[in-house]
Formats: sequence, C-alpha cells, structure tokens
Amino acid sequence: MDSSILIVDDQLGVRRLLFETFTDDGYTVQMAASGYEALDKLKDFQPGLVLLDMKMPKMNGLETLREIRKMDPNQPVIMMTAYEELEIVAEAMKLGVKEYITKPFDIYDLKLRVKQILKQATREDRTN
Repeated sequence: MDSSILIVDDQLGVRRLLFETFTDDGYTVQMAASGYEALDKLKDFQPGLVLLDMKMPKMNGLETLREIRKMDPNQPVIMMTAYEELEIVAEAMKLGVKEYITKPFDIYDLKLRVKQILKQATREDRTN
C-alpha cells in the first residue's frame, strides 16, 4: 500500500493537524498551502492520496483538481470543505473525487477513509 499523502489546505492549523495525525500513523506526508504549490509538488511527488481543500485563494480546490486530473487522471483525491454546496460536490464527483468531507471533520473517520482509499488504490494498481 502506498502510504504517502499530500495535504493541500491554505489554513496552517489544518495542515499541521493532518500532518501530525498521519505522520504519527506512519504515513509519508507533504504539505502545500495552495493549489499552485500542490501542483508544483506533484511534479516530483506521486502520493497515494491527495487531501484537497475546496476554498483556497487564487486557485480553489476544483481548479486544482482539474489540473491534477491533467497530470494524473487516476490520482486518488479526498475533497475537504467547510461548505456543503451541492453544485460543487457534483462537479468534484464528476472529476473523480473519492470522498467529499465537510469541516469540521471527525479525525478518526478521516483516518479510516484514508486507509480504505489507499488500500483500494493499491488493489487497483495490482489489477492494472
């Protein structure tokens, strides 16, 4: 199982919380404070999963997701947001988001979802 994660969130507190949570669980974690920074990191770092915030300045989560899809159409992504807007959720799902979670999230639930998605991605890699 690829146990690497890229956390993309403009809020430092959220990035730190997720970084500490997942590194404590043995994951390799990198962080990005913006969509642009995330895309730059993805040139050299192919994580098993991207945790992507929806509302960020300059390049929002959907714009970032569209660019991620150009780089790797199969990159697993969990979208995070404090806003539950049905149109955005629908667009994110069309773009292949694995999960969509709202903030504040239950960290234990998020950890379970991350583990499940990484296991599923590993199984799909083996069958392709």
